[in-house]
Amino acid sequence: MQKYLIFGATGSVGSNLAKQLSHANKEIHLIGRNDVELEKLSSELECDYTVLDILSDDINKNLKNKFEDIDLAGIAYCIGSIDLKPLSKANKDDFIKCLKLNFFPIVEVIKIFQENLKKNKGSIVLFSTVAAQRGFTNHSIIASVKGAIEGLTVSLAAEFAPNIKVNCIAPSLTNSKIAEPILKNKIVAEGIAKAHPLKRIGEGKDTAAMAKFLLTEESSWITGQIIGVDGGRSTLA
Repeated sequence: MQKYLIFGATGSVGSNLAKQLSHANKEIHLIGRNDVELEKLSSELECDYTVLDILSDDINKNLKNKFEDIDLAGIAYCIGSIDLKPLSKANKDDFIKCLKLNFFPIVEVIKIFQENLKKNKGSIVLFSTVAAQRGFTNHSIIASVKGAIEGLTVSLAAEFAPNIKVNCIAPSLTNSKIAEPILKNKIVAEGIAKAHPLKRIGEGKDTAAMAKFLLTEESSWITGQIIGVDGGRSTLA
């Protein structure tokens, strides 16, 4: 059976995606850096996992040999960050740090598995942010880097067609570990929720549902798209 690789599998989106794919009887492999949480989730879903820190481990060494012979159906790169500060306090290292987490690793991953995905008419799902297209104060770092992800999406969709689908999800703020410092303030959280036409903060399952759709055969005629899962904030707010 063909497998789906989920990077950042213990995060809010990644874990929900793993559960949704597993419940749809899809074969999955979890990838993340927290071995305790990976073991717990893999035990729950009865699937394999790999402990990998994309910032410090050798991606080629840890992935290429291990997955060289598997049939790969798709890749979801559910790893991200929230890098917020005014431009006057941002420096080159801030942008490079953000690129090292959000951009450079997925480029290497795609290069490793390109032929495998091509053979199986596979799918790639990347993640941007609503802030890449809609201007928000203090978002210059993350919006710039996620804008690069959107450019990568459409470029690779053209390059890989008709053999690999490449799409990108642009969510708004979602209840997650990385958003906790922002959302722990109830007044701030309520204000952010009200800024969305649907009047709530997103949940991991919301974005995961779209990722599952884009990864599987259900979206067989969709590629090169940047799709907002944002409570309407990108177009209506």
